[in-house]
Amino acid sequence: MTASVLGIVGGSGFYNLPGLSNARWERVESPFGKPSDDILFAEMDGLPVRFLPRHGRGHKVPPSAINYRANIDAMKRAGVTDLVSVSACGSLKEEYAPGHFVLVDQFIDRTFAREKSFFGPGLVAHVSVADPVSPLLADALQAAATAEGIAHTRGGTYLVMEGPQFSTRAESNLYRSWGCDVIGMTNMPEAKLAREAEICYATVAMVTDYDCWHDDHAAVDVASIIAVMHANTEKAQRLVTRLARDFPREHPACPIGSDRALDVALITAPEARDAALLARLDAVAGRVLKA
Repeated sequence: MTASVLGIVGGSGFYNLPGLSNARWERVESPFGKPSDDILFAEMDGLPVRFLPRHGRGHKVPPSAINYRANIDAMKRAGVTDLVSVSACGSLKEEYAPGHFVLVDQFIDRTFAREKSFFGPGLVAHVSVADPVSPLLADALQAAATAEGIAHTRGGTYLVMEGPQFSTRAESNLYRSWGCDVIGMTNMPEAKLAREAEICYATVAMVTDYDCWHDDHAAVDVASIIAVMHANTEKAQRLVTRLARDFPREHPACPIGSDRALDVALITAPEARDAALLARLDAVAGRVLKA
């Protein structure tokens, strides 16, 4: 078995978690460009952890400008085996009030201005993202949330919009008619790229407010949203701390093959593959390219 390395992509609330040891910021270079920020290398209860601020420290990078490929490639180079996305979101369902956590298991990708694959001309690959969330990682998150008494729901669909503007009311109601549960701007193509990089992936969607379909939406002020975000951050810190404490120190094989997604994905014949692209894929696809 491979030793587990837990990665967290999220906001500023994770930089000073109680229990972090041997913490240091390191720049991880990527052939796909510049990641959002340096990566915080640390340990929690002896478990190697890696934190990457998705928007950069100080929240400098908007969702559409995030270099998702560089972020995932950098986390792969940092040794991450399991990646948890901690993300603020809006609720599309009455029962998911502000402060509720949803451990989503599906996504609808409505983004259109982002690089969505590590592969392309010179090396074609098709991976399955039918089930984009690793069930073992989701199990661990559910156990941690339950142990910490955090109100949550297992399963749900996250609608990923391009942003940076929020939805129109018509769009919000359309997404509700599709059966979506929450809406946000960051988890695609992140989840798809994690699958291409053979990293097990799961999302904790933290509800900050109802999306604009809700009658009370216009009455919500910024101060209320900020208060919910602070409370969500505190709960997310407890969740991650518990997750790290109980996380398996050896990475078990993913039952849906998240960590072996490239086994049958590469289509281009070896003699027709582009050498420059192969060099860029040394981390993402090194396991199969070196086989």
